[in-house]
Amino acid sequence: MKKDFLLLTVALPSLLIAFPSLAAESEIKHRNTDKSTEVISDIPSLSEIELPATNAELLTQQSAPSEIGPENQPETEQTPSDEPDISIEAIGEPDNLPQSTPTYVIQKEEIQKQGATSLADILKRMPGFAINDVGHGADTHTGTYYRGASINQSVFLINGRPINNNVNTYHGGTDLNSIPVEAIERVELYSGTASALYGSSAFGGVVNIITKEGYGKPKLNASAEFGSLSLNNQQVSYGGSSNNVKYNFSFERFFTDNRYRVPVGAANRDEQGFLFNADTATSTYFGSIGVDLDKKNSLNLDVTALSSRRGLIYFGFPLQRDRLDHDGLNVGLSWKTRLGNGESSNLTTSIGYNQDYFSTYGPTGAFYRTGTLDTQQLTARVDHEWKITANNKLRWGLDLKNTDLNGDVFSTNPSRLGTNETEDRSLFNTALFAVNTWNISDNFLIDLGLRQTFDSQFGNYLNPSVGLRYAVTPIVAVRGSWAGAQRNPGLDQLYVYDTVHGWEPNPDLRPETGSTWSAGVDVNFSQNLIGQFTYFGSSIGDRLGVIAGRWENIGLVDTNGLEAALQFKIAAGWSTFLNYTYTDAQIKTGTEKGLQLGLIPYSVLQTGVGYENAGWQANLYVTYNSGARRSIFANSTDKPTDFAPSFVNLDLTGRIPLTTNLGLTVYLENLLGEQYERVNRIYSPGFTFRLGLSANF
Repeated sequence: MKKDFLLLTVALPSLLIAFPSLAAESEIKHRNTDKSTEVISDIPSLSEIELPATNAELLTQQSAPSEIGPENQPETEQTPSDEPDISIEAIGEPDNLPQSTPTYVIQKEEIQKQGATSLADILKRMPGFAINDVGHGADTHTGTYYRGASINQSVFLINGRPINNNVNTYHGGTDLNSIPVEAIERVELYSGTASALYGSSAFGGVVNIITKEGYGKPKLNASAEFGSLSLNNQQVSYGGSSNNVKYNFSFERFFTDNRYRVPVGAANRDEQGFLFNADTATSTYFGSIGVDLDKKNSLNLDVTALSSRRGLIYFGFPLQRDRLDHDGLNVGLSWKTRLGNGESSNLTTSIGYNQDYFSTYGPTGAFYRTGTLDTQQLTARVDHEWKITANNKLRWGLDLKNTDLNGDVFSTNPSRLGTNETEDRSLFNTALFAVNTWNISDNFLIDLGLRQTFDSQFGNYLNPSVGLRYAVTPIVAVRGSWAGAQRNPGLDQLYVYDTVHGWEPNPDLRPETGSTWSAGVDVNFSQNLIGQFTYFGSSIGDRLGVIAGRWENIGLVDTNGLEAALQFKIAAGWSTFLNYTYTDAQIKTGTEKGLQLGLIPYSVLQTGVGYENAGWQANLYVTYNSGARRSIFANSTDKPTDFAPSFVNLDLTGRIPLTTNLGLTVYLENLLGEQYERVNRIYSPGFTFRLGLSANF
């Protein structure tokens, strides 16, 4: 499979010529702040190849707002532009993040354009992600990886609050299919030194989901969508502001039966030849109220609730019949204040409550089994951003997190009666963090980070990080970072029997420890052509895995890879991009030594071209996937070195304006109609379509 890397390295320049519409405009900026100069790379990271869009918004991708005040916030209504940009900007200043690694941002306009029905849909278009979903509303077991790290080796946040719940693969960990898309303002992706701010477990990165706030005149937005696989999706939101109060409320309902014919030998294929037990139904609710108390102080309350019911596939051999109920509640209250007389000192204090209730149940032959995990978390955070001098900025603070897990396991199978139990476990985690940025000169900066953690289960540990950025010329900037990391086993891996997979817990598990690094260059080739190239790597010791049906520390995995992003703007109304990721995640110990980690493709290439004029819109996206090594071997002829075949996927999306406030959206997915193997003999549905109406008042 490594030949894909060589072929695509040669193919990249050719593709740029063949698709002269690949990328959007951006530049390396020098922004003066008082007497210092901050070098901020706006070079995108091409995460924007979007799937179809539920709302008829633009292809525009914008950077995050840099100030709290409403005067700097985006208008609720988006006005069509003759020069749309598809770009993921690398920014540092909006949240005072370290600048030695880029921050990739997808705004709500881009999310609407791609028609994402889940956070998984959004992330799979961002650099470095490999998400092996199964059509719309995919189940939680098919695997999500960022730069070779699993979903639980990254940190997921809502408005800066953690939503990773210390539950691992038992029920899929962080459920990306149950995040309310209608409530998302933007999604930010961090790595490197920035991980010191939010968690020691970020071998992959940090995903921060920023939810919507209301601004300006109250507006009602609504959309309805129907399509193949009995899909129907309705969204409605209402938001605005009045004097010093801003508000936003939304509701989203999604359903698909995900039932389609699959080839002989496919996982979870029923007697009629259809994919079985892959349906999903999700309802999500979101509300946000913010109050500006005065010019220096503001309060914000946001609440997200979800109810999800779906079938589990998990590469089922024989037929997998388990069901999954997932109910969640996330509540956060934050207070922001500007200290002193200027903008040099900002303090944010927040408290949060997060509950996830996972319940699986289903028959196994003549027997029945259930497994329940009820996780509740209380979090608190104090975060101080302080500009000490014109050339020195410090961001430091304190994180507190208390986790309670109740696990209830029951089976009527006589061989499993010994696993029936109820577990009640608690975990308390405290961390001190600090990241200091020095502007050594106008063109050179250094980030230094520390995170000291105190954990009631695994003791105390320190994770340092360092990064640098140097603008060699106005058109070329180089950067690099290194960060130490530690990820502790989930409470379920330690104590709770896994009824779905039949995996036993292991209270003697050790934390995964290691480090991550990156080196990159941002190049402004011309006014209309930019590129961003990043080498990344990680080394994870004591990686967790399953041996003979029991969780164990299985050894060392080293990952190396390359991300390349090119964007080109050829004319007004046209936007194009190309995004390529190569990931070599090699197992270094054990019986699979030298093999690629299962479910992670070596190569993923994405490219797209979009045109927009007077509300009309058309976008074509192409995805190439080299195929991933299978991790479940059900047939006698299977070998551990077997890979799923490579595939190419084409999507076409469009919008037709019917009136000023009403638009028709069309999404044609998998135009080639190929039923390619997404992962482990789970196949795509072939050609599908979606039609929708969106309106705003």
